[in-house]
Amino acid sequence: MSTPDQTIDHSMPGPKAAPVVNTIAMDAPWRWLAAGWRDLWSRPGLSLGYGLVFVAVSAGVTAGLLYLELFSLILALAAGFMLVGPLLAVGLYEISRRLQSGEPISTSDVAIVSTAAPVQLAFIGVMLSLMLLAWIRIATLLFAIFFGMESFPPFSEFFPALILEPRGLALLVTGTLVGGAIAAVVFSAAVVSVPMLVERDIDAVTAVLTSIKAVQLNLGPMLLWAWLVLILTAFGIATLFVGLIITFPLVGHATWHAYKDVIAAPTE
Repeated sequence: MSTPDQTIDHSMPGPKAAPVVNTIAMDAPWRWLAAGWRDLWSRPGLSLGYGLVFVAVSAGVTAGLLYLELFSLILALAAGFMLVGPLLAVGLYEISRRLQSGEPISTSDVAIVSTAAPVQLAFIGVMLSLMLLAWIRIATLLFAIFFGMESFPPFSEFFPALILEPRGLALLVTGTLVGGAIAAVVFSAAVVSVPMLVERDIDAVTAVLTSIKAVQLNLGPMLLWAWLVLILTAFGIATLFVGLIITFPLVGHATWHAYKDVIAAPTE
């Protein structure tokens, strides 16, 4: 009994290989900052303008919270910035990418970034936004646990209550530990996955798993990088957001170089 002729189509593309993670030196984060600094001043108008827009939005949100007498939420939102920061810096990644490849750069290229995997990047954006909302919810629940049914204290009473009262100190310590744990998870998942999706057409799950693997294989340098990002961000916020005009684009540009250093170039 004859069997039908079966033809195998060898032209069908196979599954894409997962990105290769490099092992990097402990001092690599300092080189990323140096490269980010060069990118910042290569196109200062675009980079500092990007930072200025971000600071203006942050100041507007702060003013709104003050007007609504919800100043107590500012610390939680400042911590939450670390969760969505990688996504907010997409335009800065594009500047560094174009500088590195020698492509021309215009304001429209930065304002509306044409990414390699827009749907997958949007998926990660939703994930990070949900993490931010979850953190805000957790922060309000922690306040209720330590302060009961009291309303959020006004601006003049918030910091004394947080620092001088035992329940305030307990809230500060607990909130820092919980927020730090959430930030560590998000950092591991997003540190290279977001810039990767700007350049490569891969799925979000692969990008996130690769990012986590990159942190695991380079734990020392990545911890140093996380510490540097935290210090620069805290400095920017402590200067009433003015410092973020420089530190935000600096971290954004440096993050691109972190991605390019940690993730090997594709073989195809």
